[in-house]
Amino acid sequence: MRLDIVTAEKLVYSDEVSSVVAPGAEGQLGILPNHAPLLTSLMPGELKVLKDGEETNIAVSGGFLEVLKNVVTVLADTAERAEDIDVERAEAALKRAQDKVNSSGSDLDLERAIRALKRSQARVFVSKRKRSSKAK
Repeated sequence: MRLDIVTAEKLVYSDEVSSVVAPGAEGQLGILPNHAPLLTSLMPGELKVLKDGEETNIAVSGGFLEVLKNVVTVLADTAERAEDIDVERAEAALKRAQDKVNSSGSDLDLERAIRALKRSQARVFVSKRKRSSKAK
C-alpha cells in the first residue's frame, strides 16, 4: 500500500509500505494492505512505518488520516522523522511546555499548554527511540 505524509509546508514521506501504526483519537491504529476505507483524526504521537522489515518513526502533532483504495494519506499539522529531530531542542521545548502547564491561568491557556506539551512529548519520544535503536 502507498503512504503519503503531508504537512502544509512539505511532503514528509511518500512510499510503498507494509504497515502503518498511527496515534488515533481513540488509540493506536494499525493499518495493513487492503484496509477498509477510513477517515479519522490523529493525536500527537508516534507514527510507525514498516517497509521491507525496517521501521521508520515519525513524530506527528495531530491531523487526519485517510485510508482509501490501498492509499494511506496523513495530513499532519507537523511531522518530523526521528533523524530530523534535534533531541536537545525537543527536550528544552518539553521543559517549557511543562512549565506553561504548571503556570497557566485561564482554561484557554491551559488547553494550549497541554497541546504544546503533547507535541513536545511526541518529538522527544520519537527522537530518543531512533537513538536507542541505533545503539543496538
